[in-house]
Amino acid sequence: MQIIDDEQNILNSESPRMQKALDVAFKAAGSDATILLLGESGTGKSVLAKAIHRRSPRQAAAFVTINCPSLSRELLESDLFGYARGAFTGAIAERWGKIAAAEGGTLFLDEIGELPLEIQGKLLRLLQEREYERIGETNPHKSNVRLIAASNRNLREKVDEGTFREDLYYRLNVITVTVPPLRERASDLAGLIYTHLNYLARQSGKGVKRISRAALEQMQSYNWPGNLRELRNVLERAVILCAGDQIQLIDLSETICKSTEVRIGGKITLAELESLHIRRVMENSRTLDEAAHVLGIDPATLYRKRKKHA
Repeated sequence: MQIIDDEQNILNSESPRMQKALDVAFKAAGSDATILLLGESGTGKSVLAKAIHRRSPRQAAAFVTINCPSLSRELLESDLFGYARGAFTGAIAERWGKIAAAEGGTLFLDEIGELPLEIQGKLLRLLQEREYERIGETNPHKSNVRLIAASNRNLREKVDEGTFREDLYYRLNVITVTVPPLRERASDLAGLIYTHLNYLARQSGKGVKRISRAALEQMQSYNWPGNLRELRNVLERAVILCAGDQIQLIDLSETICKSTEVRIGGKITLAELESLHIRRVMENSRTLDEAAHVLGIDPATLYRKRKKHA
């Protein structure tokens, strides 16, 4: 299952900052305290939230996610709280929301910084009084859910801007865990690359088993602004484009390669340099004969070299 692979990416960390974050998160997992996960987009906050749930006394119950920016205010409110029959035009039957679906388990609010102000007061009541009302009702419903929230925004700044309630901020900020970005997990990067590579190769049915030293060094020198999500996308593309069993520099996206362009005299083998040059010439040529002419070799030799470097 993908969740297991993703969770291993979170747990198998040698990074001191990541280990500290995991230590706090998993110590808090056994309690009912609200947990706030902070970190850049793509760092694995949703995966960590699931890992916390799996280590909590609520693990046998549901883990329910709501992505706050993905819906309009009206749809988000009805999806979260549910509604009574006749609450609005089109409400021909009653509906229970995600809070009810998470009863006894964990409700994960992803990117809670985007939660509309009109809904923040209702969420505060849920946290303080453990009850809520569906849209179109006046009778409250009791709730037994554990809340985990995540944000890639600075909620304190949003409080100062007047777009996030200060009382809700303090209710959420009981246990705060900051997930470090991938660029600050240098000791984990090679392991993460091979974990993703092995999974994606199995998933695609391709026999890609390795990554060249030059390609690995290129990836290790990159800043990864998109974090784990970007890493997975880069490797998925490389596995698809890879012609052999080893990912080469040419298989990486231009964004990765242009971060530190390969230079003559750089840390790259002659075979890798030849392979890269041949592939780039062929990319810019209309035919095999034209590429062979540019390279100064005959087409038969180019064909053999192409197969050798595939």
